[in-house]
Amino acid sequence: MLLTLTLPGLAGLTLAARGLAAQTGTHPGGGDDTAPAAREEVTYTRDIAPILQRACVRCHRDNGVAPMALTEFHQVKEFASRIVRRTQIRDRAGAMPPWYVEKDIGIQHFKDDMSLEDGEIDALERWWRAGTPEGDPEDLPPPLVFDDDVVWVAGEPDLIIRFPEVLVEADVPDWWGDIEPIPTGLTEDRYVKSVEIREVNDVGRTADGGHEGRHTVGGRFVVHHMIWSTVVPRDQAGDGPRSVTWPVHEVGREPDIFDDDAGRLLRANSSIYSNSLHLHSNGRDTRAHLEIGFRFHPPDYEPRYRRTSFGLGNGSDIDIRAGESGQELHAYQVLSRHTKIVTFEPHLHAPGMRMCLEAIWGFNVETINCVGYDHNWVRGYTYAQDHQPLLPAGTVLHIIGYMDTSDGNRNVPDTRNWQGSGNRSVANMFIDLGMRVSLTDEQFVEEMARRRERLALGVNDHVIGCPLCMVIPANGNPRFWAEDGGGETGSDGQASDSTGVGRGRGSR
Repeated sequence: MLLTLTLPGLAGLTLAARGLAAQTGTHPGGGDDTAPAAREEVTYTRDIAPILQRACVRCHRDNGVAPMALTEFHQVKEFASRIVRRTQIRDRAGAMPPWYVEKDIGIQHFKDDMSLEDGEIDALERWWRAGTPEGDPEDLPPPLVFDDDVVWVAGEPDLIIRFPEVLVEADVPDWWGDIEPIPTGLTEDRYVKSVEIREVNDVGRTADGGHEGRHTVGGRFVVHHMIWSTVVPRDQAGDGPRSVTWPVHEVGREPDIFDDDAGRLLRANSSIYSNSLHLHSNGRDTRAHLEIGFRFHPPDYEPRYRRTSFGLGNGSDIDIRAGESGQELHAYQVLSRHTKIVTFEPHLHAPGMRMCLEAIWGFNVETINCVGYDHNWVRGYTYAQDHQPLLPAGTVLHIIGYMDTSDGNRNVPDTRNWQGSGNRSVANMFIDLGMRVSLTDEQFVEEMARRRERLALGVNDHVIGCPLCMVIPANGNPRFWAEDGGGETGSDGQASDSTGVGRGRGSR
């Protein structure tokens, strides 16, 4: 059945009747959910080694960041019970691999998904309970080869900015402060494909593969985080933005790779500014500096979409009671433009256990994702192509943070204390740091049409995070403005309100 109706900002559309079918597609994690568990016997060489190679050994190897290597049978056998215990935590603090997206609700398609499937978790337990049999050596997959000389995960940068060196002594308190502006030396405007920050220091390795000094954040780093931006001189700003903000650097953060159609602008003659650099001692005198690597689009690149920036969270009046689990924090944001969400990045502090993202459109309330939180593994989740939430203007984004100050949360040093807002880990933040881009009316309709085609959606399909994906423009016309509608007309002939968002008849 097809209905013609008028929606705020979307006039003259045809709505295909929707069922509640699950989102189409297979889980992108790459694991086989049934194969190992379906076999009569689970062996290391045939079943366990492939799981570890896909999800674990990038970190759990010689010279990796993890505390033990899991590349050889005898190593895995020694830690088998711990592997089983940590993998069965699944999506809560302490889980391994450190991927906390809850699999029973919301979008399940992400880039670089290292999580384990139920069949893989079951295979690990069955192998351990069977006495960790090794199996036929002929079944063992070839070992993975890692090049430790490759220092840039996203690829060699086009521009590298080196920060001045700092000395963080062994037992000094934490330090927050500003840095002197650092010129980029860039002579022309360039759009950035990715940005990556790494810490270079003189922390060495011990003979047993560990790290010298106290094992705080692995004992390897002294820069806890940095909030930063690039700024051009006032007299050179012209019509463009004078200041551009960039993703927060946090210890262990992966490169930030921007949407291919929404590169971020690094302007000529920019300098790097930060008024929030946080240094934390690792237990030994350490000399360190940061390096920022920018990878550029070609010089003639022009972004199709523009980044949208707004605060989603509450960092000023957090009120968390002492010694109590199950506490909730709430924050809301109304979208003034059609929006594509590129990443979801929950940011809490030590009491944080979980964050959920909801989209409210009309009378529909839909959970986009719920994600467990571990303050030892702060991470963002990048949605896979054709699965990024596509939300119309007027949607209300709602995040819910779940906090625990009870004795059951080992991250909280003293559960007797009330907690409020602050920068330190023993204080609190409540923010979604995810990346988003805004869309024009035409771009919004094109994105939804492309998704219907690529996912082969039928009228009874439901797409999580895209409440209007099954709304088809009347006569195939992507322009929403009704001919007899009112409103002012922008320079491109498209009607707009004070926010620049197209409007239709029946706007609320």
